[in-house]
Amino acid sequence: MASRTPDNDPWAEPAPTGRAAKKAAKSAAKAGKTKKTRWYKQIAQVYQMVAKQQPLIWLWLLLMALGLEAVAILFGAFVWRGHIGYMAFLAAPVAVLACTMFLARRAEATAYARIEGQPGAAASALGTIRRGWTIEQEPVAADPRSMDMVFRAVGRAGVVLIGEGKSPGRVRGLLKKERQRVARVAPGVTIHELIVGRGEGEVALPKLVRKLKRLRPSLNRSELAEVNRRLQSIGGMRLPVPKGVDPLKARPDRKALRGR
Repeated sequence: MASRTPDNDPWAEPAPTGRAAKKAAKSAAKAGKTKKTRWYKQIAQVYQMVAKQQPLIWLWLLLMALGLEAVAILFGAFVWRGHIGYMAFLAAPVAVLACTMFLARRAEATAYARIEGQPGAAASALGTIRRGWTIEQEPVAADPRSMDMVFRAVGRAGVVLIGEGKSPGRVRGLLKKERQRVARVAPGVTIHELIVGRGEGEVALPKLVRKLKRLRPSLNRSELAEVNRRLQSIGGMRLPVPKGVDPLKARPDRKALRGR
């Protein structure tokens, strides 16, 4: 018995042709495209995020806008006489731009405050760097129990090792070991060590990216490419933990330690 297909099935609906086929193709193409978020919706989302942490943000934005308008009106009244309305009209887009920039700064500070102190916060901050640096997203060294981590960034300033953790002493130990690994494969390259934190000699998370960008260059492009190639040879972190085992809950085998 022959199988029934759309070509030989008399009850099957005919395929659309002509304009119907074009409309179907356009609707399918529109459904496949991801809708882009409008700029004003993005601003609204940022405002909602900041307002949860800072409920009085609307008051600061309002005071900033009114202050700029007042300055423009006074300028038009006493300096450029007879052009008060014109100056107020020109100050409106400037006020909107200033409020948007202020809101963006507050959103950045809020985002840092939410992740500060959490494991991997340094990697999240380093991810905002657009160009000029090669950032390892995974830690190159870590203590699975204390969750102390070391991340690596390579740029024109050399190799930067960024440590984070609750105990600066343990973090310095991880940084020292990783510095020795890097120095073996890339001798003579400048190696910087930074610890993320609020203590003395540490770098606060919001200032981490600024700190990296202010480091003085010591490598040219060819040397930078060679350093990146050598560092890829040593790879990243390799923990001696089998798959499916949580290192925070792992316990040593006491019988094995006794030699049984």
